[in-house]
Amino acid sequence: MKTRELGRTGIQVSPYCLGTMKFGQVGNPDHDDCVRIIHRALDAGINFLDTADVYGPHGESEEIVGKALRGRRDDIVLATKVNGRMGEDPNRGGNSRRWIIAEVEHSLRRLGTDHIDLYQIHHPDPRTDLEETLSALTDLVRSGKVRAIGSSNFPASEIVEAQWVADRRGLQRFRTEQPTYSILNRGIEHEILPVCQRYGMGTLVWSPLAMGLLTGRFRKGRTVSPRDARMRWVPRHMTDERKLDAVERLIPLAEEAGLSLTHLAMAFALTHPGVTSAIIGPRTMEQLDDLLAGAGTTLDDALLDRIDEIAPPGTDLGPIDVSYTPPAVERAALRRRPAGERAAVTR
Repeated sequence: MKTRELGRTGIQVSPYCLGTMKFGQVGNPDHDDCVRIIHRALDAGINFLDTADVYGPHGESEEIVGKALRGRRDDIVLATKVNGRMGEDPNRGGNSRRWIIAEVEHSLRRLGTDHIDLYQIHHPDPRTDLEETLSALTDLVRSGKVRAIGSSNFPASEIVEAQWVADRRGLQRFRTEQPTYSILNRGIEHEILPVCQRYGMGTLVWSPLAMGLLTGRFRKGRTVSPRDARMRWVPRHMTDERKLDAVERLIPLAEEAGLSLTHLAMAFALTHPGVTSAIIGPRTMEQLDDLLAGAGTTLDDALLDRIDEIAPPGTDLGPIDVSYTPPAVERAALRRRPAGERAAVTR
């Protein structure tokens, strides 16, 4: 598997990045099987692995990764994330210096390593100054515990702000961004990918298969089982009529090209010049083998043009329930003046 440059870090990574969100109680609870899946991916040429402290949940995924990397750590570009809530204590989460400095030690212990190649801020934290966060991350880089830092799910405006803060204060800057990207959710083409390219940032995109909608298993008119974890996690996404309509148009397009919908979707995500790697998240060995079978698939311009007709560039066909929502959109109070300050409407 050919490698690509991770932004301007000088680090070489595979186009497929193995994501481990499904390893642990929320997906595959068999640790030994998960280790075998990781080893199979490494043997196939994948050298990039992404996890997070909250996966599993609460560190279980990191523990599995640590088991799998024993004796193979030096060959892997290891990425993990911090920010998610790791307990009832309000300080066990977020982007504060207090939490980042404490949690990196927990991640290092669970991963069984003395350094993390890419340490990412999982989500923005409006309560914490970016300078506070970047200062803590800079200290981790200087201590040797972290090699490079990145953001995840950041709006374009905050990516730019973080670059400016780092420049003004002489701090380490985010070298990567991890946004969602698929045929059905192309919103990052509008600003985020161009901004990342402008600042020389690598991008590792999550959910290139649109939470499973681009596997062909979920079709219009077929009811998704309420027991499927996706219906608890992303119910709007899984039942979005615009997305399901697009899937129905994409399936024959893939068949005409002699491809499975899965392979078409993965190749699409990796075609954009601003995308470094696409994160795959297999739960089973069979899923991994199917994804590996499509490695190296390329799409010609004519096929990409037809995809553009179905899912226009720079647009999201619908929201993903778990995507980051800025406070100004999420909280009605931030969009409305207090009742006593609202001017009366007069003619």
